[in-house]
Amino acid sequence: MDRDKLSLDAVIADIWQLLHEGATQRKSPLHTPVLASTDVNGRPRQRIMVLREANREQSFLRFHTDSRSPKIRDFADNPSASVLGYDADKKVQLRMHGIANVETNSMLADTAWSASALFSRRCYLIEQSPGTTAKAVTTGLPLGLEGQKPSEEETELARDNFAIIRFKIVRIDWLYLHNQGNISAFFERSENRMWQGDWQIP
Repeated sequence: MDRDKLSLDAVIADIWQLLHEGATQRKSPLHTPVLASTDVNGRPRQRIMVLREANREQSFLRFHTDSRSPKIRDFADNPSASVLGYDADKKVQLRMHGIANVETNSMLADTAWSASALFSRRCYLIEQSPGTTAKAVTTGLPLGLEGQKPSEEETELARDNFAIIRFKIVRIDWLYLHNQGNISAFFERSENRMWQGDWQIP
């Protein structure tokens, strides 16, 4: 990235290219960003999640999760959320702020479930809610499914535990680490769906 030829238009285009690669390429550094919520006591909670979709037109990122997860309660109480990603090769950090909407029975959730691999669906067959205290090391899965590929019929039992998080981005902070000095910009989405940004001090 040539810092002398940078423009805001080029930066926002590069941001969405990075996010698209994160959603479609497993080896992309942005394939597993950090999603943060706030619990009922005001404490931030972070977790690494797999980025499943980056939709520039509608300005959202999609993640999959267990509908019984504590983060679901977090977002029900306070939908404000943030997503953090970093590409070490390109020396670019993306810090995104927005609103997290949880969907369990929407068309998008149904489509995401139908497209999920059987091994991915197996995650939602755990017998107790994520975060439940256990007396010993456990996967939470029924014993007959540990290390096994489930059948489609078996995974249908897990559909009720599957949800998507549609993270609506309202602001992006972009940071480029450079040996001559870091560069930063921010972008906010206007009502006409255009991203408007400006440079800022890193």
